[in-house]
Amino acid sequence: MSYDPNCNNENCNANRAEYPLTDLLITGTEINYLFICPTKLWYFAKGITMEQENEWVDLGRFLHEQRYANEEKEVLVGSIKIDFIRRGDVIEVHEVKLSKSMEKAHEMQALYYLYYLKKLGIKARAVLHYPKLNETKEVTLDGREGEIEKAIKEVERIKSLPAPPKPVKLKKCLKCAYYELCWV
Repeated sequence: MSYDPNCNNENCNANRAEYPLTDLLITGTEINYLFICPTKLWYFAKGITMEQENEWVDLGRFLHEQRYANEEKEVLVGSIKIDFIRRGDVIEVHEVKLSKSMEKAHEMQALYYLYYLKKLGIKARAVLHYPKLNETKEVTLDGREGEIEKAIKEVERIKSLPAPPKPVKLKKCLKCAYYELCWV
């Protein structure tokens, strides 16, 4: 049974798992950024968005639009925005990524989407797409809820900080849209 937000009868959503509202107010991007850089997460959570002028983000957007032109794109479900979905026996959540260099962050973002949908009573699986590599990776939640709940708590902790966490300079910083905020 899937969740019906328009239902006024308490029995129609009875199979829906109960959840704390705060678990579902975090975005997939915030989960992703947690595993890329907590400093980037803090800036993003405070409304400082630098990606709109980043060439790597533009390239990723272009690949997504060209390669998956016929897909229903940017599906918004509450606080999450899924690149595209396919409907079948099970909803397939698809995320398109430029490279595998941040694969853990990509996987955790997809897991969060699955966790989120499960909390709404929606059964789903996820597929990560790496179009430049012609590769895909299937992601399933299978008992990893605790890992996602820990990530949610860490995102909330970082967002509540009065100042950004001290950045750690890594090779990936050179391509980051937030580079100037941290290192210039």
